[in-house]
Amino acid sequence: MKHADYIEQIEIDSLWSGKRHVVWNLDRRVNVLSGINGVGKSTIINKVVKSIEADGNIANPTLKGVHIKTSPEDATHIRFDVIRSFDRPIVNGDMTSRMDHGLATELDLQLYKLQRKYLDYQVNMGNRIIEALHHGDTQAAQAISEPKKKFQDIIDELFRETAKKIVRTENEIRFSQIGETLLPYQLSSGEKQMLVILLTVLVEDKQPYILFMDEPEVSLHVDWQERLISIILEMNPNVQVILTTHSPAVIMNGWMGHVTEVNDILIDT
Repeated sequence: MKHADYIEQIEIDSLWSGKRHVVWNLDRRVNVLSGINGVGKSTIINKVVKSIEADGNIANPTLKGVHIKTSPEDATHIRFDVIRSFDRPIVNGDMTSRMDHGLATELDLQLYKLQRKYLDYQVNMGNRIIEALHHGDTQAAQAISEPKKKFQDIIDELFRETAKKIVRTENEIRFSQIGETLLPYQLSSGEKQMLVILLTVLVEDKQPYILFMDEPEVSLHVDWQERLISIILEMNPNVQVILTTHSPAVIMNGWMGHVTEVNDILIDT
């Protein structure tokens, strides 16, 4: 199994009842798909995700008609995450999780799953730190712990106006606010959304991977929208971001040149 560093090109055959063909050449770092409502931004992202969502296999995609060109070109799999932004009630199919864990919305369920990944990430990080210290390499040990500290510092700075801070003595994510301890599910929708995004980036542990986001600006304050892409790249310079958005704020911090209009990648067949 050989994983791709990033996606170079996406082709989708016969979209919209066979009338349109998609050819999208991608930037190594940031790709923003824009267009009016109903033009097909989410459809394109969903087609790509559905073709690889079983196990990241691009050699034998589960959805035919989707062709993904990667770097290196002989890669067979893609590491990826998908973030969808609507804080809707959990559907009936997830009622077990809702009943067992007191979860109310899709963001709550994402946070619950990410807590598990966060614990695994910390175990892996701890083992690597112990190994580095065993070899007397204190600088390497400090470097291994730095991404988690950066994540905590960024969250504390973003949540500063509401006096929320991550409790750094806990293995799971907890917050303190004026003497009270809060669970992630007690945050606002915008705070949950930002926490989901940054936790997702953290637990990938700086590996090259693809982060798909469908309208990540939903519920986010405009200042957070402007900083979003830069924060993601600060936490993991090896990530490739592919997102849809309606918000000008998301691209205002130097990303206007990374916007692709849907109509510019459609070819009539």
